[in-house]
Order: sequence, then structure tokens, then C-alpha cells
Amino acid sequence: MMWKIGDLELDGRVILGPMAGFTSRGYRAFMEPFGVAASVTEMTSDMGVIYGTDRTESDYVTFESERPTGLQLFGHDPECLAKAAAKALEINSSIAFIDVNMGCPVPKISRSGAGCVLMKDPKLCGDIIRQIKRSVDVPVTAKVRLGWTMATVNFRDVLDEVISAGADAVCLHPRTRDERYVGTPHYDMIEGLRKELSVPLIISGNIYSLDDAITAVDVTGAEGIMVARGGVGNPYLITQIDTYFREGIRLENPTISQQTHWCLALADHLLGEKDAVEAMAKMRSMAPKFIAGCDGCREYRYLLATETYSRDTLVDLLMEIEHYLGDQRIHIYNFLDCFKSGTDES
Repeated sequence: MMWKIGDLELDGRVILGPMAGFTSRGYRAFMEPFGVAASVTEMTSDMGVIYGTDRTESDYVTFESERPTGLQLFGHDPECLAKAAAKALEINSSIAFIDVNMGCPVPKISRSGAGCVLMKDPKLCGDIIRQIKRSVDVPVTAKVRLGWTMATVNFRDVLDEVISAGADAVCLHPRTRDERYVGTPHYDMIEGLRKELSVPLIISGNIYSLDDAITAVDVTGAEGIMVARGGVGNPYLITQIDTYFREGIRLENPTISQQTHWCLALADHLLGEKDAVEAMAKMRSMAPKFIAGCDGCREYRYLLATETYSRDTLVDLLMEIEHYLGDQRIHIYNFLDCFKSGTDES
């Protein structure tokens, strides 16, 4: 399926969502071949871009990508966000679009006046988009939630403001800030939403299986499907979604053998961008998810989370797992259990 965000043409429905601490250059490069139509970086501070910290430029702004990749900014001042967007494009002209985070529920982001707290002032949300649109010549999008609480649901007001200000697409996570990532998203509150909007809709929240994606699209009519936490440890989910919406075919879940090979491939991507200590620390949080949802995996998940200190130790464990469990297919299961350590979706 071909569709557009502004003048940016996308081939496919899956958008790789931003996750703080996860969606690095290496992670995006690993995930994209599975069928990603576009990616979004992890949240990037507007002040970090403006003041040019080495880490901001090297880890967030400077990248090359085979798929269109948007830079997600957070902040609260329209002029600062616009200045950061313009400077980011000066640094990296391959940034395909600018995404503004208006939905992050994390307290430290809210305390700074950014993230979901912006939704308390719909007019400010519109002003932010308007200022950025004046400063850049790439599409601009906004990621929002239902509102701050269920008593103050105001996503339609915010969407109206940002769309009238020139947003080229909007992404909606159908939970409130108070709900964070707990419970079932309120898709019932946004039934048929796309028909009411003049720009493309990207739907986000609890996309852990092909059926989740189908339901989200059937209910909302969204063009885009954002996969974030559901793809960590299950990259083939993106392929399943992409194939279904292209060809109407349901692919089987992958085998543990496939999962172990992909797990090592991810490790190599991370080792290519980080030092070994940092890369292996990140793998200790992600590697166990590759074998979740299979019989007899509990002990191996524990070992992957505690004993993976080098590529060699990871290889040894993965080879043993493949030998004993390789023919099994992973089950559809609730990935939320794997995120008790706290992975924040931007």
C-alpha cells in the first residue's frame, strides 16, 4: 500500500515507533528489513539539538537510513522546537520528517512542560506545529494520546489544532497519560476516526500480534500501524503485518531457530554502534524477549538476562537454545510481561 505523509511517499503500513533507550540507529537498521515503511528516532531534546551536545548529534540526529526516518523532538516552546528542527536538518538533510512528541507520559518529561502535558493546551500544540512548518521544508507530524485523564479527554481538540496548523499526519495512542501503558487501549473511543480527519492517521498502542494490527485498522481506518514494544524480541511481527496488508496472507510465527539468528544479528548491529559493555547491557534486556512464549524457555531467558557479557557468551547460549528448542514456534503472548523493567515508548 502506497500512502503519503505530506509529499513523503511510503510503501507499506508499518511505522517503527520511538522507544527511549531502544530505538537507536543500530536497532532501526536491524528492524527495517523486516518490512518497516518508515522509522521514528527515540525522543530528542530540542535544547540538546540547539546547543549541539556531542551525544545528541551523534546518537540521535546524525544517521543514514534505507527507509524514511523521522526525528522525534520534545520540548514545550514553539520557537525552540522550530529552531531545533531547522538545525537538525542542517546537520542531517536525510531526516525525512519531524515528529513532535505530545504524548509521552513519563513524569520527568511532563515536569519539563513537554510530552503529554502539552495536550492541556491545544492551542499551544497548534502553535508548535505552525512554527515548525515555517522553519522546515519536510513533513511535520504529531504524536498524541487521548488526553491527560479519562475525565479530561481532549484528543479531538488537539488534533483539530495541529491539523489546522499544518500537521501532515497524526499518530494517536488511545490511552490517557494517567494510564501510561497499562490496560487495554480505548479503540472504542476512536472508531472511524480516520474518516473525520483530513490527514493520514497512524495508530499506536498494544500492537503485539497481527490480529492486534488488523483490529486497530478495522476500527479506526488508520493508514499507518506503529509497532514499538511489540516488535522488541519479535521483529517478524512487522513482516507478518506488512505481508497481510499487502497480500492478505497470514504468515506463521517464527521458530526459535529463526529467533536466535535474529537475536545475534541485533547484537552485531548494536556492537557496531556502541562499545561492547553498553551493547551487551542492552542485549541483556532484549535477548530474553526473543525466546519468550515457548515451552521450556524460562531458564534460558534468565541466563540471557544475567550471563550475556560478551558476544561469545551470547553465541554459546543461543547455540544451546537452538539445539534444544529450535524447532518450536513462538506463541502469541502478552509482551507486556517482558517490560516490567520499564521500556518507555516515546
